[in-house]
Amino acid sequence: MKRLLALTILALFIGVWAPLAAMAGDQEAAAPAAAAEAPKAAITPDPSGANTGGVADIYGATANAPKDEKEFNELAKNEPLAAKVADVAGRNRVAINMVWTLICGFLVMFMQAGFALAETGFTRAKNAGHTMAMNMMIYGIGMLGYWICGYALQMGGVGGAPTLGAGPGLLDNEFTISLLGKDFGLFGLKGFFLSGGTYDVGVFTLFLFQMVFMDTTATIPTGTMAERWTFKSFVVYGFFIAMFTYPLYANWVWGGGWLSQLGKNFGLGHGTLDFAGSSVVHMTGGVAALAGGIVLGPRLGKYKADGTPNAMPGHHIPMAVAGCFILAFGWFGFNAGSTLAGSDLRIGVIAVNTMLASAAGAFAAMTYMWLLYGKPDVSMAANGLLAGLVAITAPCAFVNSVSAVIIGTVAGVLLCVSVFFVERTLKVDDPVGAISVHGVNGAWGLLSLGLFADGSYGDGLNTITGPVSGLFYGDASQFLAQVIGVLTNFTFVFVTMFVFFKVLDMIVPLRVKEEQELEGLDQSEVAVLAYPDFSLKQSHR
Repeated sequence: MKRLLALTILALFIGVWAPLAAMAGDQEAAAPAAAAEAPKAAITPDPSGANTGGVADIYGATANAPKDEKEFNELAKNEPLAAKVADVAGRNRVAINMVWTLICGFLVMFMQAGFALAETGFTRAKNAGHTMAMNMMIYGIGMLGYWICGYALQMGGVGGAPTLGAGPGLLDNEFTISLLGKDFGLFGLKGFFLSGGTYDVGVFTLFLFQMVFMDTTATIPTGTMAERWTFKSFVVYGFFIAMFTYPLYANWVWGGGWLSQLGKNFGLGHGTLDFAGSSVVHMTGGVAALAGGIVLGPRLGKYKADGTPNAMPGHHIPMAVAGCFILAFGWFGFNAGSTLAGSDLRIGVIAVNTMLASAAGAFAAMTYMWLLYGKPDVSMAANGLLAGLVAITAPCAFVNSVSAVIIGTVAGVLLCVSVFFVERTLKVDDPVGAISVHGVNGAWGLLSLGLFADGSYGDGLNTITGPVSGLFYGDASQFLAQVIGVLTNFTFVFVTMFVFFKVLDMIVPLRVKEEQELEGLDQSEVAVLAYPDFSLKQSHR
């Protein structure tokens, strides 16, 4: 088995990584003819940052800002001080946005600690070391896979991120197909290994922010598949979702791909919108978790002979609740950071909407459980907090505070209903409720944008003039674009990940041996006991 695993990894390197390395060296030469037909001002990579930011980046600051190099040179000749001030102001604006984006990225990275604590607390003590190990290593595995090709496939054709300077404009090569006289972007072709013509401060800043979002997606299935998943198959999974599944759907929404162009091509609002990732990040992770949970099967002892579920409570609820609070804290970076601009003052609205929806989600889940079962369930309330956060992630920039509370409230109730449906009807064992928190409420978040967007923000998104409005504010077409996004996500991610897990199981078994599962996975899978000072004698602990 070890030899087979080594051969699998070697084949992955030879068949995928090596060709991509070659592609990284000659990206510029591989630009399609379509790009040549639309010449634009050349952008020079700026790896030091010395030449990033300037007068061209003071857009919106003054009506009299120089529009091009010729106009700026004229200003410099006649008003040298004004030209210098304008140049410094532009550079400072980009610097502020870069610092904001990086700090928010650091906050999102810290969410990894929240996931680790939440998932470990909601699972049993005998598997705590194994669950922690997956949460730690998905960070490194996912990052490397995303660096190899995930970032290029997702953002390689985005065409720019103006708030971060001219550099992201180097990511200008999208693979497209033409259907019905329209261009449909499928994936990017620049940025492999962050090398070649993409060695630029703006490109690297955008990489960090996008990478931590991807790692959130990759982490989600580790909760659903905990307590019976082989570590070797987990490693292969980590590379696959970071390199292919996540980047492709993310490209369609965030990278200039076909879902983002539904407005331009078919008049459907601004195209599918997802401000900070209800579908791109959370639904993708939740649907992948559903596929993995189905293929992997339930934990031993989860279901009785008649199909009714047995309770398998987590071993450390305080740890799980602390993890959820860490996640809520990092979520401010998740949502407000998605402006990619500290100079975008909508961040205040986004942060408050995020906070309100999380409170509403926790309160609604607690109340639902209290009314139906006679006691407030703290584990459901903690997951309700996360459900509200997941749901508000897509619409946070486009809705008012009342809508944010409504969205969070619905999310909290949806969570509870979904947890019991997944466990009792679908018979999918999800120890931490990730399918319901992230998958179901990721879909609700995308749909809620199409319902509650109030027309106060979003002018120019996806090249569409005018702010974003949802169904309740007069634009039914935006809701239709959101429905298409949800259906696309579920179909693409579920089919892709189900087939992947099935094929992987034939090569590297997904499931540990029965005796190992009964004993606990810490020693057999990761050679570390989370709690070595006491022995775990009973299989249910």
